[in-house]
Amino acid sequence: MKLNKLTLTLVMLAVFFSCSENPFTGKKTLALVPNSQLFPTSFAQYNQFLGENRVVNNTTEAEMITRVGQRIAIAAERWLTANGQPGYLNDYKWEYNLVQDDAVNAWCMPGGKIVFYTGILPVAQNETAIAAIMGHEVAHALANHGQQRMSAGMVQQLGAVAGNVLIQDEQKAALFNQAYGVGSQVGVMLPFSRSHETEADRIGLYLMAIAGYNPDEAAQLWVRMGQASGGQAPPEFLSTHPSNQTRINNLKQLAPNAKAEAKKFGVTQFRPIGKY
Repeated sequence: MKLNKLTLTLVMLAVFFSCSENPFTGKKTLALVPNSQLFPTSFAQYNQFLGENRVVNNTTEAEMITRVGQRIAIAAERWLTANGQPGYLNDYKWEYNLVQDDAVNAWCMPGGKIVFYTGILPVAQNETAIAAIMGHEVAHALANHGQQRMSAGMVQQLGAVAGNVLIQDEQKAALFNQAYGVGSQVGVMLPFSRSHETEADRIGLYLMAIAGYNPDEAAQLWVRMGQASGGQAPPEFLSTHPSNQTRINNLKQLAPNAKAEAKKFGVTQFRPIGKY
């Protein structure tokens, strides 16, 4: 029993000291899997995905995805350099691809590997909305949200192991596992994921504004996202994402801050929204 407790204590200490700093918030975050290990895996998975899906090349839409992505990446580098993180992106290998798929989706893997599905283009409707999506997805990568989610999942599993080690009674252990599974998911993991989405919305707004895109369009994009989903979404407390209305309200409140941030970089006018 004493040996088990000692082992758990050592593991928890390792978790405590395995932290990195989020450059956008200054907060310490879990980093049980370092980027030196995470990025190569991410790049390999990205290449595998591209090999198994139809990549759209040499079209107006594909060129737009690359153009917007490059502008967002430059905005990120400018922001990070201005805030004392000039080498933060050294290990990022930016890549932007449009994939033929009806899903209304886009994502950015750790290290800057980005995919947009063609299904999201009709909902976006314009390049500024693409910049809002791009900024949000890039923000997840820059803030190391993937790394944090992996680390949090490892801690969640550790908590389950710890409970079973400390609870010797088999029946009580079964009750603990049931309660822990629901409680840690609804009470910890889902709110943790929602906080990442809100953080990515804020960072993404800043990036799109610094890149010269009007952040007011982000809220309008999510109005269209809500319409496209037909209202089919779980209650917010059971979801990995904030509700559409919560997101819209937050984006409207944050847009003036994003404009003020962009002004620090000399951006006082934005590109026309228009159609792509």
